Amino acid sequence: MSNIADIFVGFDQREAVAYHTFVQSIIDNSSMPVRFFPLNTKLLSNYEEVHKDGSNDFIYSRFLVPHLMNYKGWAIYADGDMVCLEDIKKLWDLRDSKFAVQVAKHNYKTKIRNKYFGNKNENYPRKNWSSLILWNCDHPSHKILTPDFIQSQTGAFLHRFSWVNDNEIGELEKEWNWLAMEYDEKKDINLVHYTIGTPCFEQYKNCSLSSYWNKSFLKVLEGHFKINKMK
Repeated sequence: MSNIADIFVGFDQREAVAYHTFVQSIIDNSSMPVRFFPLNTKLLSNYEEVHKDGSNDFIYSRFLVPHLMNYKGWAIYADGDMVCLEDIKKLWDLRDSKFAVQVAKHNYKTKIRNKYFGNKNENYPRKNWSSLILWNCDHPSHKILTPDFIQSQTGAFLHRFSWVNDNEIGELEKEWNWLAMEYDEKKDINLVHYTIGTPCFEQYKNCSLSSYWNKSFLKVLEGHFKINKMK
């Protein structure tokens, strides 16, 4: 078992500040070494995004994680529109080798019809399961996940984890992927997912649970201002 957590984070230039804020929140709370990999399609030399139905730039590239890990070890994938409130080691320690993936198994009907950039917020099976994944990259079921294979598959096939058996999908507590504006506010949340819209956008800056995001964002800005004062 690795003593460094490899974390792949979805990156979309249109909300780059969200990526940096999420990374900041992990660093602030982690008790173990972490290694970040921004999932930016421009950095993926052997993968070209051919799908036309994505609401962000990393909607399909997340399924490349086992390939990028050379089908070895473990990794975390997370959408960039999140903040981590708990020690990421506690998520890392939940790895269970009998599963191919471990996810929060959301089962809900959306409260909001449209989300950021005017994208429709439709209901579908296993919605948001793939927004945070604890990947067992060694698992033989993942050998099929090559760049060519991913390019040829539908969103429904990939986001529902259709290449693995249902009993190979382990369950994480929803507190590790708590959906702001979809779920009620509560204490003891480990990770907030701003699936409707990150507070970096004007219309969501005061949304449910936005105070957590704003706190991490201000921490990012602190370093920027300190550097400018030194110039």
